[in-house]
Amino acid sequence: MRLLRRLGWTLTGLAAALLALTFWTARPGDPALFPPRDADAVGVALVSHGWHSGLVLRREDLTGEGTGSALRNLATRFRAYDALEFGWGEARFYRATPTLAAFDWRLALAALFTPGGSDGVIQVVGLARPARTSFPQADIVPIRLSRQGIARLRARLEASFRLIDGQPADLGPGLYGPSLFYAAEGRFSFTHVCNHWAAGLLNAAGVPVTPVLDTHPAGLLADLRWRAGLSAQAGPEAEPDLSKP
Repeated sequence: MRLLRRLGWTLTGLAAALLALTFWTARPGDPALFPPRDADAVGVALVSHGWHSGLVLRREDLTGEGTGSALRNLATRFRAYDALEFGWGEARFYRATPTLAAFDWRLALAALFTPGGSDGVIQVVGLARPARTSFPQADIVPIRLSRQGIARLRARLEASFRLIDGQPADLGPGLYGPSLFYAAEGRFSFTHVCNHWAAGLLNAAGVPVTPVLDTHPAGLLADLRWRAGLSAQAGPEAEPDLSKP
């Protein structure tokens, strides 16, 4: 009985610490940016693949305020596609894991717990078809952002690319579809995973996020639902409309 009581107190203490950490790390949104008040709000979509999250933007929204040489390069290179998916991850693990079935625990643990973190990469995928058709098994959250919010998201996305001679460093083919990997800024670790990166882009656009919850895609989806009122949609009838407010 004494052992059970100690175990109970330990679990209670861990739960309290996790709850406190969740509230302590929560990042507020910016009500001046989100929800958008302007009539010409911009549509983006968060795509959760089960183990990894990415963000889909219209190619035409890669230009404008906040755009630098990296996004201009991508808008030209992927000019045949109306929308692009962006995903960030650890260089070795991400490039070796096209699906959850290819998950390698050794690579995952090395990515999470390498002292000082590991190099990051960004995968850019040109979408020839709508997001729902391209990713039929994914959870997709359509999000409307203000013009100023999308400009800040662009600036954050631009800063994620590592430049060589002023241009994004192409690392070769991506995992699926017409895609490429690029060298990225930032270090991957258990405190900064792909879902944190995607949440950070949305937070730059004014969306409130909670990093502790956002560590796992399911937590990120729950976080967006609870704090921003944004829900994942499924089925062909729930195709995110990125073309108009």
